[in-house]
Amino acid sequence: MARYITGRLVSSLLTLWVIVTLTFVLMHAVPGGPFDTEKALPQAILDNLNKRYHLDWPLWRQYLYYLWNLAHFDFGPSFKHIGQSVNEIIAQGFRVSATLGGMAIAVALIGGVLAGVVAALRQGGWVDHVVMTFASVGLAVPSFVVATVLVYLLAYHLKVLPAGLWGTPAQAVMPVISLSLGPMAVIARYVRTSMVEVLRQDFITTARAKGLPRRTITYVHALKNAILPVITYMGPLTAGVLTGSFVIEQIFAIPGMGREFVLSITDRDYTAIMGTTVFYSVLLIVANLLVDLVYAWVDPRIRVAKGASD
Repeated sequence: MARYITGRLVSSLLTLWVIVTLTFVLMHAVPGGPFDTEKALPQAILDNLNKRYHLDWPLWRQYLYYLWNLAHFDFGPSFKHIGQSVNEIIAQGFRVSATLGGMAIAVALIGGVLAGVVAALRQGGWVDHVVMTFASVGLAVPSFVVATVLVYLLAYHLKVLPAGLWGTPAQAVMPVISLSLGPMAVIARYVRTSMVEVLRQDFITTARAKGLPRRTITYVHALKNAILPVITYMGPLTAGVLTGSFVIEQIFAIPGMGREFVLSITDRDYTAIMGTTVFYSVLLIVANLLVDLVYAWVDPRIRVAKGASD
């Protein structure tokens, strides 16, 4: 198991290095610069700005300088937010994005698992058909479309919820629903399919023959095995929620990291682009690593297999 964890850590660091390198190269390959404006700045001012932020250095030297700072957890100063570092921008935005993403993931997990279990227990009935129809719609409709429809219905037409901003429970309702609907549909399908298969296994038949309560059979014996595909999906789920928050935070004017990432691309803020990209990459790599470890903890067969390989 220790060898497996070490190997995963090494591969994660390699993946992060590839992401940093590709982002750095592609960012500098795009025509233009962070100080290009509609009204051209005097050349002397441009030279001073490039010198201040080391943009007059050769590209390879800028790359090594960035890696050195990154190794010291320093993302550098923002080119557009004068007097503010990228670390400060990430710290401010991440609190909002983490709150929004955490609520969306919690809603998706609870709603998806419950819907999948109910559909499996009512296989072939009208409840099953309703859940699967909902799941198909949730998979087909993008989150920004859901957000637009919610704003029109609940904020503009019915006027029961605020159209945007962040800070109150009412302002969180529509963004959370928009982000959680798609993942909830995927989880419901996974749980329903797995539960149908698990409920046909011999150990479930044995549990029923012993007279165990239906709730115990469903939520203790069957769900523990049926939940494994959902655990595997937690890594991509985190990626989907974080990626989806880019657009959702723009639609609802939420001051999170997703909105800052979009603005940094528009402003050509090199250090902010690199900082948010690296930060998101670390989050996703850590999430995938934790998913693998939790999966091995939940399923004893995986632990045995890894122990034998060690």
